[in-house]
Amino acid sequence: MNRSMPTTAPTVSEAKTSSELSAQFEPLLDVQQAAQLLRLHPKTVQKWAREQRIPAVRYGKRWLFRSSELDSWVESQLNWPRHACRQSEEIR
Repeated sequence: MNRSMPTTAPTVSEAKTSSELSAQFEPLLDVQQAAQLLRLHPKTVQKWAREQRIPAVRYGKRWLFRSSELDSWVESQLNWPRHACRQSEEIR
């Protein structure tokens, strides 16, 4: 059974330039860049990515990160309820 798909080239108005594509996609960070952003050691960032403690994507042998997702993750960690012993110190 031969199903042939129509092969029409995109028109000039449909074709996207590389600058338009880069505006749509957030650049991905590698482990070194993510570690620098989070102020952590790169090995810690790799370990946390493996353990799914931070948002990351595995691409081949590389871990990649979105800075916006890391920022949201940091914010969620800052809003985490404090440990009970620290809460009692704030009450005093």
